[in-house]
Amino acid sequence: MDGPLEDDFGREVTGVRVSLTDRCNFDCVYCHNEGLGDTRGPMEPDDNEMTADDVVRFLEVVAEFGVGKVKFTGGEPMLRQDLEEIVRRTPDSMEASMTTNGTFLPGRAADLKDAGLERVNVSQDAIDPEAFAEITQSGAYEQVVEGVTAALDAGLAPVKLNMVVFEHTAGYVEGMVEHAANNDGLRLQLIEYMPELTGHPEWNIDIGRVHDWLDDLAARVEHREMHNRTRYWIAGDDAEEPIDESNGGMVEIVDPVENPNFCANCHRVRVTHEGYLKGCLNRTDDLRSMGEMSRDEIRETFRETVANRVPYYGEYMVRNDDGEWIVNDAYLTRSTSAD
Repeated sequence: MDGPLEDDFGREVTGVRVSLTDRCNFDCVYCHNEGLGDTRGPMEPDDNEMTADDVVRFLEVVAEFGVGKVKFTGGEPMLRQDLEEIVRRTPDSMEASMTTNGTFLPGRAADLKDAGLERVNVSQDAIDPEAFAEITQSGAYEQVVEGVTAALDAGLAPVKLNMVVFEHTAGYVEGMVEHAANNDGLRLQLIEYMPELTGHPEWNIDIGRVHDWLDDLAARVEHREMHNRTRYWIAGDDAEEPIDESNGGMVEIVDPVENPNFCANCHRVRVTHEGYLKGCLNRTDDLRSMGEMSRDEIRETFRETVANRVPYYGEYMVRNDDGEWIVNDAYLTRSTSAD
């Protein structure tokens, strides 16, 4: 096994995020890829989606380069009925995790755990059913709650709840924080809204205000230098001092916008459901097809993708005079000239 590949900015690539489908049974108002395709339930992959063999072949190849983590995403990855097979066939050297909306976890969480899934993130943007329905354009609140319970029962703790913080959800942050603090096995990730992905800058809120509120509320605060993230430990109603992970709720803010440390310490590349490698969520100009998925093609494409990564999307993306995020043509010109 070779060591991890390193890009031109000194970042080793040790993880991959693999989208298994662009279909989703939710239609969240903030999502840059709204619910698409046939979403009746788990089914075989669509013609434009990688097969289980394609996914596994890719993972086996990048494992040769020291990639030790894979996160399966979508769309909604659990719309793939072969998800358990993919997880089971993931190389033993890789930690397998998943981001899901949780609606299909009841009845499948235990099988996924048995197949080798180690962690799960569940998207939950409100603790109130009506608010949840408004944000996700679905009536699946109870299914999501049952899905979180199923994941905990299956031994996938801690379950991270992902909540995007923007105009529509800001009023529900307090309730979600209390929910995480008072329920064992839950962690809460408050994710900064990225208006450049959705085209609605007017929905943005000042994430700094959330930091300040949590700083006042928390019994203990930790700072993670790697991604310049802050973790807040919130005491539950019955918690006793000192507060730690055994008796408190952990809330972490993921704030990539204007945070150079976030991208400077990114060690992941992404794979689209169609089998294209890309160096960053925010880029679509660097898509590289893995062809017919031969191992040699995957190796070469993986090397090219790592070599083409950008240092920080604050250089790749800039604000225009109206405050909107746009591609920085000057950066692209410099990159092309450098090539």
